[in-house]
Amino acid sequence: MEAPENEAVAFESAEKIILRWDSTVSEEAREKMIFDSDRYEINRYLHAVDEIQRSMESTTLSDDQDKANSAIQIAMARLEDEFRSILVAHTNAIEADSLTDPSPSPVHSGEFQVPEEDYHDTPTDDDSFTKELEHQESSSSSYRSTSSIREVDLMPPVAIYDLRSIAERMISAGYLRECIQVYGSVRKSAVESSFRKLGIEKLSIGDIQRLDWETLETKIRRWIRAAKVCVRILFASEKKLCEQIFESLGTATDDACFMETIKGPAIQLFNFAEAISISRRSPEKLFKILDLHDALSDLLPDVEIVFESKSSESIRVQAVEILSRLGEAARGILSEFENAVLREPSKVPVPGGTIHPLTRYVMNYISLISDYKKTMGELIVSQPSTGSRYSSDPNTPDMDFADLEGLTPLALHLIWIIVILQFNLEGKSKHYRDTSLAHLFMMNNVHYIVHKTKGSPELGEMIVDDFLRKLTGKFRQAATSYQRATWVRVLHCLRDEGLHVSGSFSSGVSKSALRERFKTFNVLFEEVHRTQSTWLIPDTQLREELRISIAEKLIPAYRSFLGRFRSHIESGRHPENYIKYTVEDLENAVLDFFEGYAVSQHLRRRSQ
Repeated sequence: MEAPENEAVAFESAEKIILRWDSTVSEEAREKMIFDSDRYEINRYLHAVDEIQRSMESTTLSDDQDKANSAIQIAMARLEDEFRSILVAHTNAIEADSLTDPSPSPVHSGEFQVPEEDYHDTPTDDDSFTKELEHQESSSSSYRSTSSIREVDLMPPVAIYDLRSIAERMISAGYLRECIQVYGSVRKSAVESSFRKLGIEKLSIGDIQRLDWETLETKIRRWIRAAKVCVRILFASEKKLCEQIFESLGTATDDACFMETIKGPAIQLFNFAEAISISRRSPEKLFKILDLHDALSDLLPDVEIVFESKSSESIRVQAVEILSRLGEAARGILSEFENAVLREPSKVPVPGGTIHPLTRYVMNYISLISDYKKTMGELIVSQPSTGSRYSSDPNTPDMDFADLEGLTPLALHLIWIIVILQFNLEGKSKHYRDTSLAHLFMMNNVHYIVHKTKGSPELGEMIVDDFLRKLTGKFRQAATSYQRATWVRVLHCLRDEGLHVSGSFSSGVSKSALRERFKTFNVLFEEVHRTQSTWLIPDTQLREELRISIAEKLIPAYRSFLGRFRSHIESGRHPENYIKYTVEDLENAVLDFFEGYAVSQHLRRRSQ
């Protein structure tokens, strides 16, 4: 045991050093920071603090306890200022090139590089300083790096060593709370600066929900990129720094400092996703919600690593709850979308029987859903709740899902959407006054459904061939019904019945009946041509197939009729009033059908 007189001398020497750096009485102390001095002066001060603390525990210096308490308070105030000064000097936002989405790569150092001479050639009488620096250098590149988390060095080893030296003494003297508060306030400002660089704004949940969706879409894309950087680089690096400075300096001190620094920013970050998850649902939001869900699901393992402690449990729980709400929002939107397709109320027929905007919208929508097959497949676990073969609701189509065994719930939902789309389209077709146009409308729309399904690899894979064959049969049946409704009357004019009178076959033709038959044919064909050239079949192949089918029925019948009865008309007066079109005229006229514009000139010229 050291002699009491020696303890007294040591205390007095330490006290002088402490008082020399008392900024409340010394101008020099106010203008200069200890840790800006050389290593010898830094170590003298730290040793003085240690000596004062030892003297406070000594029974031999009980008479000097007041002096010791005063000295330690002065020392702690000074160390708090030094601690803040070092933090501020080495606290900046992470450089922009570090704020990128992490990928498997070595840990890169941040901007706070210490020149070699700063920590290899610094004179010191304490070998522990050099050993600590060497330990930090050797461990920093392999520090808990994963394929997604990429920690960067936020401060140089010298600064970390000095901060740890100060923190150790402040905590030992009972100044833990002051130490944590100083650390948190300074480091939080650096995190907030990085947030600004990443475009993360301070918005309340209410502010976010009041933004229009177009603005939110941009912010969601930015948030997804920023969240990956925040969790995998920014928060992970802050946690590493806390551990480097505070680990083993008391119970969970490093975690307390970490939460003091990032709890507010972390809540701010996740509040954005939470606001989206509880916002009003609408179909256009589904895909950005799925993007958010995918991003957060991908981040969750990293969140659990970075926020693994008990004190950060609230952050983990918030992330898990947001993920669950995003999934619920996606399921709800799909259900509401199905109902919206079924109930879509527009009654004004689309001109020309072309593809209805609802058909395009719905098929593009479910094609996009199929692109999210993995995510939606995990979220959708039950089949549609409506659609039964025995449904008594006239406003709901009949469907028995037992016919589609083996399909995933998501595939059943997509098929159900197609079924209710068809059901709605059939209702819309009834608003056409022209039955032929109603059939053409259904042919166009069902064909588009089939074409869109087959054209999407993901969607085509989910919709079974048997269902597609049924759809194909429906649009072909619609094409047949169109031809029957349009051309039976026209072709009826080219029959022989009703043209013959008693007598020989060759001479028993009623010219008046024949002239009337030609006139009726001309009127009917001109009306069909005038009307149906304005109708539209957008699909080139389907348009050509229907024209060919029409020509295969019309042209041979007209050629045969003309061949049998031309002479009877030409032998009379004004044959041009009755035989107005050659076979070639009709062939050319058929090419005008379904182009979506007014009657063509070559038929009009013949009719003038």
